[in-house]
Amino acid sequence: MLQILIVLSLLLTFYLIMIMPNFLRRKEMKPFLQRDYAHRGLHSADKLIPENSMAAFREALNNNLAIELDIHLTRDNQIVVFHDETLDRICHVPGTIENSSYEELRSLRLQGTSEHIPLFSDVLNYVNGRVPLLIELKLPSTDTRPCNYTLKLLRTYNGPVLIQSFNSLGVRWFFKNAPDILRGQLSSSLTKTNPESPYLARFFVQHLLTNMFCHPDFISYKMTDTSNLGVWLNQHLYRIPIAVWTLRNPKTYNQAQQKYDMYIFEGFSKKI
Repeated sequence: MLQILIVLSLLLTFYLIMIMPNFLRRKEMKPFLQRDYAHRGLHSADKLIPENSMAAFREALNNNLAIELDIHLTRDNQIVVFHDETLDRICHVPGTIENSSYEELRSLRLQGTSEHIPLFSDVLNYVNGRVPLLIELKLPSTDTRPCNYTLKLLRTYNGPVLIQSFNSLGVRWFFKNAPDILRGQLSSSLTKTNPESPYLARFFVQHLLTNMFCHPDFISYKMTDTSNLGVWLNQHLYRIPIAVWTLRNPKTYNQAQQKYDMYIFEGFSKKI
């Protein structure tokens, strides 16, 4: 019996070490908390404002909203703002961001509007530190080159930023190469989705078992999947901020406000 208790205690200790985040920067995180983040900008199909467009970011700024956005690396090493790996849903053409040059991408239009895929540098210049930016780094593989190109742009930017990624390799890259930039681990019930990715990798990220390697300052988790022991322990034991996404109605938004720290929303109007 004693041996069993010792083994269980060791396993529990190891688990708590594996999910341990960086809980030493709560003070630095404070300016980002209790904020509303416009998911991919304040986009609206009714107003013909596409997601991740300059128009969507303009609307967010006009409403004093923090901005969540997504970035990819193009074939010619440009960082662009776009969510999907493929172009078909938003631009109605075949192909991927990673296999396209920016010259090829700039001629495309977003969701049938006059808006085009923006360069990340143009978005940084436009926002100019007026609201916090929550930047999702898209890393479709183990190639971390996008991290380096992103960091070069962020080093010229004077404004509040957070970096986050589903890919723990990217979060760890920033821990190792830019520890001053606040970083977050994105996750959800990944074992139920993304079958193209290795199951074990999805399991580890879903349960925040990569925290010991990438030391996130916050966790960004899908609101409907937050009944997860790792999320609960990061919030209540380690006391680091939890961002939740994507809040698509006032009821879910109000629930998030009562329990969590950062609110990534879209698809409904709210008074700021």
